[in-house]
Amino acid sequence: MDFSIHDEIALLADNFTHSYPHEIIAWARHRFGDGLVMATGFGPEGIVILHIVQQVAPGTQVFYLDTDLLFPETYELRDRLEAHFGIRFTRVATSISVSEQNEQIAPELWATQPDRCCRIRKVEPLRAFLKDKKAWITGIRRDQTAQRAHSRHIEWDKANGLVKINPLLDWTQEQVWTYIHLFELPYNILHTRGYPSIGCAPCTRPVMEGADPRSGRWVGHKKVECGIHLQEEK
Repeated sequence: MDFSIHDEIALLADNFTHSYPHEIIAWARHRFGDGLVMATGFGPEGIVILHIVQQVAPGTQVFYLDTDLLFPETYELRDRLEAHFGIRFTRVATSISVSEQNEQIAPELWATQPDRCCRIRKVEPLRAFLKDKKAWITGIRRDQTAQRAHSRHIEWDKANGLVKINPLLDWTQEQVWTYIHLFELPYNILHTRGYPSIGCAPCTRPVMEGADPRSGRWVGHKKVECGIHLQEEK
């Protein structure tokens, strides 16, 4: 990593604390050009950022990690968002099909070794995709998990070896949904059926109203992250 990037991140991390997401994203596009990409899991935060990107950084490549285990409603939302914004998402996926994984490693690996399943179907494809990129935009928020609470608006992603931009870091869930309704943006219908946080279909359950939004993820396992936002060295 270039030392000047380290200096720049250290300086801007504090400055961006009070910046609007539009300002952060516009800066990132100007700074990194086509080397900037945006990740989305089609959650509400990603939809807000996608709307902002189309305003201040049009042409930015937007990708999603397709585990081949997403809900049908998630794929349907993907198609609606493409039509709404007039864009095409880049699909990033492992070369191992679900049936091959079941045969070669273990049946329903997500039920017995969820960390390994996430690594195969999400973490490794993400690292391969980001290898030649300069920066990526994510939709994480501080109040989602203990690990994310220590993130900054702009930081060095040690795990993937590039700059990470988190424009909605200090937003609340209420702010996110207010934005979505204000601009009448498409969202996953499962959010109205008790799914505040949506991942792969086999690993996501609805939760009771008022419960931790991520408590429906990987139920029965001591796991709250798929691994793509954990800062492990490559």
